[in-house]
Amino acid sequence: MRKVLIVGATSAIAQATARVLAARGDRLFLAARNPERLEAVRQDIAVRGGHAVGAFAVDMTALDRHQALIDAAVESLGGLDLVLIAHGTLPDQAACQGSVEATLEAIQVNAVSVIALLTRLAGLFEAQRKGSLVVISSVAGDRGRQSNYVYGAAKGMVSIFLQGLRNRLAKAGVQVLDVKPGFVDTPMTAGFDKGGPLWAKPEQIAKGIVAAVDRGRDVVYLPWFWRPIMLIIRHIPEGVFKKLKL
Repeated sequence: MRKVLIVGATSAIAQATARVLAARGDRLFLAARNPERLEAVRQDIAVRGGHAVGAFAVDMTALDRHQALIDAAVESLGGLDLVLIAHGTLPDQAACQGSVEATLEAIQVNAVSVIALLTRLAGLFEAQRKGSLVVISSVAGDRGRQSNYVYGAAKGMVSIFLQGLRNRLAKAGVQVLDVKPGFVDTPMTAGFDKGGPLWAKPEQIAKGIVAAVDRGRDVVYLPWFWRPIMLIIRHIPEGVFKKLKL
């Protein structure tokens, strides 16, 4: 029975992952911005027979609230074995291009708040010399594309931070897992045309996350076929890439 903190617990992927972990007998502490939706998720886990022992409503851009969240989770669970960081937004690229404020808000939510929380958690996990820090980034962070480069820049920042953190914490026996989903059918992507084989369901991603934790992976692309896709995209010469509409 692991002690698990899930941040951004009302997101579709986080909810699906919480159900998988709860079914395995793990004890969960949930955090998200909207208190009503958070309580609904906690009750859903409880109805399914899971151990959702607590919930903490917090806007993760309020960086001064992060330590209170960690303290509440540790107190309720009696420690931490696994943290899943799944909060974030999908900004409107066109709006960001016309607004410094919208761009910085997207970076604050998707990168700065994640890095701030990880910085606090890293010390705790390093001291206890065990556990898993799991962060949902995105394939969008592998290369900047005109269609979503603000979001991609934020996710790329997180992935680079995770690389360094992994290098630091490896000697302490702490897993740092970078989860890179591709297209996922969630409310966050409601405005997209979701036809075609590249789209996945949150339940698929959740199973992949749990499997990657169990196997001690460092980076996982979900579904698996995004790894070769992004390998190709990363290696397109810049002279060619800048002429493409991606």
